[in-house]
Amino acid sequence: MAATQMQGRGPSKGNIELFSPTYFAACGLGGIISCGPTHTAVTPLDLVKCRRQVDANIYSSNFSAWRSIFAKEGLRGVFFGWAPTAVGYSFQGAGKYGFYEVFKYYYGEKLFPNANKTVVYLGASASAEFLADIALCPFEAVKVRMQTTLPPYANNLREGWSKVTAKEGLGGLYKGLYPLWGRQIPYTMVKFATFETTVNQIYKTLGKPKESYNALQQTGVSFLGGYIAGIGCAVISHPADVMVSKLNADRQPGESGGKAMSRIYGNIGFKGLWNGLPVRIAMIGTLTAFQWLIYDSFKVSLGLPTTGGH
Repeated sequence: MAATQMQGRGPSKGNIELFSPTYFAACGLGGIISCGPTHTAVTPLDLVKCRRQVDANIYSSNFSAWRSIFAKEGLRGVFFGWAPTAVGYSFQGAGKYGFYEVFKYYYGEKLFPNANKTVVYLGASASAEFLADIALCPFEAVKVRMQTTLPPYANNLREGWSKVTAKEGLGGLYKGLYPLWGRQIPYTMVKFATFETTVNQIYKTLGKPKESYNALQQTGVSFLGGYIAGIGCAVISHPADVMVSKLNADRQPGESGGKAMSRIYGNIGFKGLWNGLPVRIAMIGTLTAFQWLIYDSFKVSLGLPTTGGH
């Protein structure tokens, strides 16, 4: 089994020392920049996906959905839910990328230096996502309620947050945490492990070490690796994504999570867990590709190496 191979601690091409607290903070900032804007940009896709997950017959197609929403509510309606998306996924991005770099370094370099690289990627990404979702969950809960109820549960983030906490307390913002972990942790494990493995394979196929390519070429590899990883992410996490949408829209007061999931599954069946998958593949593939492109471009701008390919 291949052992992890990481660069030793030392200066990068810029002024930031690799694997220093400043380096990890920079990676967290890169996560905010890569995740917040990209998730916000695909709000129209997410809006239709969530509504079709809750009610498969609400629209005949994605384009008819956008036409209908735009005709009634204009551009604001098409981007409905953008605020909790922007805030929530910015927090999540900081934790996902920042803590991934922390755990990858400590697991692979300090705790298990002879471990298989893929195992390190999987463990680091799972640990990072576990923490990142705690920050994301309240905003995801508000977003899903806003997007999946007609008329809307709330018209903006502040109103939605206030209504949930007034009726259910802070616990109401976290009632979807376990399903969120169930969706996001496998998603992120696939996202990071597949990306790292794909990027390594691309450089092997090209026949030259990563360092022999310029920054533009390296970030191009990041984009391609990200898109391939995104397709896998979408498929493996989709059933849990559907369940999160259903739980936030249809969980009854006082109903346990297990009971709610059993009731919802009884209503929609196995086939219902795959509602909206083509949209999600298009959304997540594109999203993941641009996230890795932005993240690694940000690292390059600071004089740091791109991710993977070592």
